[in-house]
Amino acid sequence: MTDLDPDEFRRLGHAVVDWIAGYRAGLGDLPVRPEVEPGWVRAQLPAALPEEPGGLEALLGEVDRVVVPASTHWQHPGFFGYFPANASLHSLLGDMLSGGLGVQGMLWSTSPAATEVEQVLLDGFADALGLDPAFTFAGGGGGSIQDSASSAALVALLAALHRGSPDWRESGVDGTERVYVTAETHSSLAKAVRVAGLGAKALRVVDPAPGSLAMSPTALAAAMKADIAAGLRPVLVCPTVGTTGTGAIDPVREVATVAREHGTWVHVDAAWAGVAAVCPEFRWVVDGTELVDSFCTDAHKWLLTAFDASLLWVRDADALPGALSITPEYLRNAASESGAVVDYRDWQVPLGRRFRALKLWAVVQGLGLRGLREHVRGHVALAADLTEWVREDPAFELAAPPSLALVCLRVVTGRGADADDSATRTVLERVNASGTALLTHTVVDGRYVIRVAIGSVATGPEHVGALWAQLRSAAEDVEGGNRCA
Repeated sequence: MTDLDPDEFRRLGHAVVDWIAGYRAGLGDLPVRPEVEPGWVRAQLPAALPEEPGGLEALLGEVDRVVVPASTHWQHPGFFGYFPANASLHSLLGDMLSGGLGVQGMLWSTSPAATEVEQVLLDGFADALGLDPAFTFAGGGGGSIQDSASSAALVALLAALHRGSPDWRESGVDGTERVYVTAETHSSLAKAVRVAGLGAKALRVVDPAPGSLAMSPTALAAAMKADIAAGLRPVLVCPTVGTTGTGAIDPVREVATVAREHGTWVHVDAAWAGVAAVCPEFRWVVDGTELVDSFCTDAHKWLLTAFDASLLWVRDADALPGALSITPEYLRNAASESGAVVDYRDWQVPLGRRFRALKLWAVVQGLGLRGLREHVRGHVALAADLTEWVREDPAFELAAPPSLALVCLRVVTGRGADADDSATRTVLERVNASGTALLTHTVVDGRYVIRVAIGSVATGPEHVGALWAQLRSAAEDVEGGNRCA
């Protein structure tokens, strides 16, 4: 036998759990970002695979020696870059259960529990987020756990293509299809257009409303009207709730109203911000979603669930199978042919799928909806504090309206835009070089901007306060250097 026996697995499993617990306990003492050169990791490892077993102890030793020093620590309390990646320990326990069961949940018949637990959870979260009941299985729609919002966007586009042209599965695209986004829309939509074979020409970038970064419904209406007049076919509109760059929120209700006039599929990408609707006071982020065809938000960003866990709902439960289902003889079974079950392989591009629902279930069981609300509210409150500090300090200014737990700022030097951009860039670089925090940037109206995305599991008031102190100190140093120059 080549596998571990249960007793040895138990012993080694304890060692792995102890390692993870120790790593998480000591995260705050590690630099957030590694200082290694390209190729460093490869140089530390033997080129040839081992002929003989080395054992778990040796593996953990190599993880300590090579992996930890060369990792960006996304769970670090000083991680303020990109968006959060909440791999809570609760979710890791669920992930271990999923791996331990080792089921393949492509069909209901290959694991009824994997399918039906997911259905229950997605219906429950639709209610918890305040989504239209039509997005539940009882309401005629339903939800699934995708690997990412990128995959969710792709399958939504494929469903939109199928609805717009029922012979699409046979004939493919014809070059007249158009997809509508903004300059702030996530790049996954551009990739979905490419993967679906539409080509870059199919992507229409809609202007924002004046003085805003959000999609203009008026500009959308004009673009769609012009395309239809030119013999083109609007296939999908993607409003975003919480763009990656600045957290901008498109007016979903108004956008969907325009799109529905032409029968165009509306897919809402709320990957980061959508989960905030678990709090009643933030339910406005899903306003208008009762008019859309699909809605996506990521549990693996801000809802304490380890990657990958992107929640996708559709209003029509037949939409994804209609576009994606292919049934060779070896997948046929009585349950599927009865029409009484959901086969999630028809709701995604791959055939195989993990039992992702277990880690989401573990989070809900461990924290309850009350704990999830406290998690979100705490980060929004910290962002509000940071926002006030920025407003009160003449060395800084807000670069975009604050959005939930995302604050975008830049340095003000009094020496013009170019100097401000240079100072802002230098401040970000100095904070990141400290090793105690990690920031990322974006560009707004051609200006360099620091993004502060508050959301790590362990981030508290002391970490945001320390970041602000670093930002101020770095800005003072930069301005002092400018004066000396």
